[in-house]
Amino acid sequence: MSTAHVADGRAPERAAVRSGAGSPEKQQDPFGDGDFVCGIDFGGTKTAVAVARADGEILAATRLPTSAEAGAEQAVHRALAAARELIAETESRTGGRLVGAAAVSPGIVLPDRVLLAPNVPGWGELALPALLHDGLGLDPARIGVGTDAKAAAEAEARWGALRDADPGILLSLGTGIAAALVIGGRVLGGAHGAAGEIGYNLRSRGDVGYTAGRAPLEEHASGIALVRRATQLLGRAPESGDAFGDPDPRTAELVDEVLDEIAVHVANLALAVDPQRIAVTGGLMRSADRVLPALRRRLDEAVPFPPELVAAAYPQDAALRGALALAVETAGS
Repeated sequence: MSTAHVADGRAPERAAVRSGAGSPEKQQDPFGDGDFVCGIDFGGTKTAVAVARADGEILAATRLPTSAEAGAEQAVHRALAAARELIAETESRTGGRLVGAAAVSPGIVLPDRVLLAPNVPGWGELALPALLHDGLGLDPARIGVGTDAKAAAEAEARWGALRDADPGILLSLGTGIAAALVIGGRVLGGAHGAAGEIGYNLRSRGDVGYTAGRAPLEEHASGIALVRRATQLLGRAPESGDAFGDPDPRTAELVDEVLDEIAVHVANLALAVDPQRIAVTGGLMRSADRVLPALRRRLDEAVPFPPELVAAAYPQDAALRGALALAVETAGS
């Protein structure tokens, strides 16, 4: 999620960009013995690449720095080079073939650009499907692209904590704040691909939000915001690096305030959607013993039919798993 604007003001065009996982039971299996897919997760600081079987078993993976300061194209080309290396090694080892590939990124990924793009020079102008086609040599019909948070929900719906949950919500609490809704086994994209971008939620009547280039909730309560606010409060960086483990009681009070702010917005989302289950992922879940009780308390107080609340199955590599789930979905369609 990013506070960047749509630079040219154009509305997102409807396009055949994969963004929702279908029910795995209803799909024909396109995979032969040893066949596999490739997934790429483009992050602001790190890019992850993996190949996996249809059931999500990762066969090989690698990570490399995004080097955002050097621009978007080099990040994509280096990731594709790493992907080609993994694909060749896997083909040689298993005798299988690549049958689908997908890439996920922050922002709303369209065929010719990325809206609400991360702060990487040139990222908004990337045509990711064409780059994957050129870099991997796959039929365009076997290539998928998507938003990282929604793709993570695809993985949770297909293999993880949201399987059989209807409706289900994946709540991502980390560098950014976002939610993804799973309804009828499919991730809800919304009219413009922006469903679940709760980091833009307004916190007060005085907030302007998107048109001012702001994401009020994310700027107040994300992992980055928490560290920034703790540093301002203490006059030093938090000892633990993420504020949760800092011994100063003022930091503990700040963490409690931030978690309660998040919990209020999650409770409001639950009131609107009436989910069966909410799964939580992201960097803040390294302190799940603080995060989940804060959410649980608000949900129980505010929601007439409180949903189940669980840790996501893939707390550390949710977006990469989502890219693989999207690749499996694309290969089977």
